[in-house]
Amino acid sequence: MSSHQSNLASTLHNLDGRSYGNLKQIRGRYSFGPVTVFIDRVQADPFASPSKVRVRIDRADAQFPLDLTTERADRIAASDYLLRAGNQVLSELKQRALILGHPGQEILERTNILIDDAGFEARLLVNLPARGRRILGHQAADILTRDLPEFAERLFLFDRWSDADAHNPTAHRLADHVRLHRDQLELRSHLGEAGLIGFVGNGAVLPRTSGDSDLPMKSSDAIAFTSPPELEHTVDLSSGRSVTGMGIPRGVTVIVGGGYHGKSTILRALERGVYPHIAGDGREWVISDPTATSIRAEDGRAVAGDDISAFINNLPSGTDTRFFSTTNASGSTSQAANLVEAVEAGARTLLIDEDTSATNFMIRDERMRALIPAKREPITPFVDRVRPLLTRQGVSTVLVAGGSSAFFEVADHVIALDAYVPSEVTEQAHDLVGVTAADLDPAAADSDTPADLNRGTETVSDSPAFTAAPRVPTPKALRPASKTKSARAKGSDRIQFGRDFIDLMAIAQLVDAQQASGVAETLEYLAEIFDGRTSLTEALAEVEDMLDAQGLDGITGHRDHPGHLTRPRRQEIAAALDRYRGLSLER
Repeated sequence: MSSHQSNLASTLHNLDGRSYGNLKQIRGRYSFGPVTVFIDRVQADPFASPSKVRVRIDRADAQFPLDLTTERADRIAASDYLLRAGNQVLSELKQRALILGHPGQEILERTNILIDDAGFEARLLVNLPARGRRILGHQAADILTRDLPEFAERLFLFDRWSDADAHNPTAHRLADHVRLHRDQLELRSHLGEAGLIGFVGNGAVLPRTSGDSDLPMKSSDAIAFTSPPELEHTVDLSSGRSVTGMGIPRGVTVIVGGGYHGKSTILRALERGVYPHIAGDGREWVISDPTATSIRAEDGRAVAGDDISAFINNLPSGTDTRFFSTTNASGSTSQAANLVEAVEAGARTLLIDEDTSATNFMIRDERMRALIPAKREPITPFVDRVRPLLTRQGVSTVLVAGGSSAFFEVADHVIALDAYVPSEVTEQAHDLVGVTAADLDPAAADSDTPADLNRGTETVSDSPAFTAAPRVPTPKALRPASKTKSARAKGSDRIQFGRDFIDLMAIAQLVDAQQASGVAETLEYLAEIFDGRTSLTEALAEVEDMLDAQGLDGITGHRDHPGHLTRPRRQEIAAALDRYRGLSLER
């Protein structure tokens, strides 16, 4: 037993039975052979947030393969693998006081495990034991001086779980995990080159076990995905792997079919396809445009300074919809706001399900157009805007429709699902509505011909270009006078920001509570950027550049123990900011 180990153990044994506040004296750094333990924060009492502890092993001692732990993307994948392996080690140690964090099905950049040039580090939360408000020092000594170093050695000393044996299946699983991640990133980069905004691999298992679970349905119970021949696309990856599946081209794609036949299931898979997935998830080869954003109606949300005039204009109240604000948006205004905010945040693909949309925002049939003249209807439906959004802004749309054929005449591709089996039915759909592929040619979009799809409101040539003036938050936009504590996530669906709560329930691509915590930390970082001159778009770009350069530790100012955070996309950061009811903008 080293002197450091002996000192910590002795201190904890001596603290047994004393009041809990005395534990603060154990803060510090301790050596346990190759393991260094850092006790960064000690909870104030047994009912407070857990203590923060790190364990670290130098790279020279760890002896992990350099080819799997050197490149930034490889480190993200290897850290993800070690996080999952670390939870298995804790289970084997029967140690519930140590909390490493539980990842979902996605491979994401997290703070739980850090791999850098110098070594390997695990950031844990520890519930130090107590009876009432008295320290259980002997149990704490077992946790911190026995189980914690054992955990670190079993996780970070490569020869402890691989024996440096190339035939060891555990070593192979790490390599396979990293290489799968590489292949998924390469396939994602191929999408843009191939003019695709989504890819669903043949053999994918898209259904989940239940509506409240992200785990895959048993393959024996699920119908594996098979691409329609017309949309089949094969990609040969540099690893030697060849992947075949359905490529979804840029443009307007409508997914149709009967109820419970898999329409929404494929859209949910594309929503999550913005992230890489672990082997066995069933969606390993569902890859989406990384900016793809889910859009829905969201009654009651706050809106601050959005230009929704492309969709809603000439309100009877005279409200200026070029700078629209409300504390209680309707279904149509909330969906319009969600859409323009997504485009402002950089979305190049929109994912929309009619089941979660406001009907009057999406369509207006011919009888209603005839009964209510265009000049008396302030809402220009999305069906009239979806093509200029594509031709003028380069924004594609994937839309699930089960109750209306309105989007057939503006769709580049129509895919029908029958018992989870897709078919390409574009020609049949176009025949039904009297449209040809030539009518949808972008070259015709600015002409005053029937190809403009004049719907009785205006021609495409008259429609707006969707380029609103940049929104500029005020210097105190995220500094309310009542705010005395840092923002913090409350689960995955709320952030407490001062006295306010930001509702994240409708942000479908926010995948877990750690990602919500990442958003909360980012809001604190944005508060330092907003100066009354920097636009929201510029601030998001600055955050993204910083994260790319410094990782998630940069968002917290490189605190010793940043807590458990997962990197959010700029789209979810913007969505949370836009839902903050105290957001103030320059005019």
